[in-house]
Amino acid sequence: MSLFSKFFGSSSSAADEEKVREEQETSNINNMSVDEQFTYHFKKNGGKFLYCENMDELKEQFENILEENDWFESQVLCYDHKLFGLLDENRLRYGMTSNPKFLFSTCENLIAEEGSILFSSKQIKQHKPNELPTNIVVYATTSQMLATKSDGLTAIKKKYERDFPTNITAIKYFEKAKEENFTQYGSSPKNLYLLLLEDL
Repeated sequence: MSLFSKFFGSSSSAADEEKVREEQETSNINNMSVDEQFTYHFKKNGGKFLYCENMDELKEQFENILEENDWFESQVLCYDHKLFGLLDENRLRYGMTSNPKFLFSTCENLIAEEGSILFSSKQIKQHKPNELPTNIVVYATTSQMLATKSDGLTAIKKKYERDFPTNITAIKYFEKAKEENFTQYGSSPKNLYLLLLEDL
């Protein structure tokens, strides 16, 4: 140990410890299953995760979200006909809405490697993420969970052989970053709830 290190402390040892800690964390994450990886990254990104074993649980959790945010009898942006019944049950207005409180949507896939949600024009039409409401509630199933974004794009290609969707985008940030960096440039953070239904 040098004389200066004894007097002033070693900054390199702190940097080395940080590097070792990051490598261990990365190794631990890589050893997780796809669903564990997704949950870890999704929550780290600020998403709110609600696991549901059946449709009754999902309906109950949806009502809890509405109650928590006082969204009953509000306007909702929703393009998926399969979700209209749930909106009707809770007296929510959808269709041509001028000021929706939230987007209620399905998605293409859930991406484990970064905890993001992959959408296409089938769910959000031609809206860019910054044009969507700040609040989003996503209905997805466990079978939609994939390891990487390229897996997600392959699944979209397979699912829509002829009528390939446009506007494929991933939403990854679910809260405003305390310290923004270049990786978040141009992103618009969303207050996002994921209703995840077990279907495997």
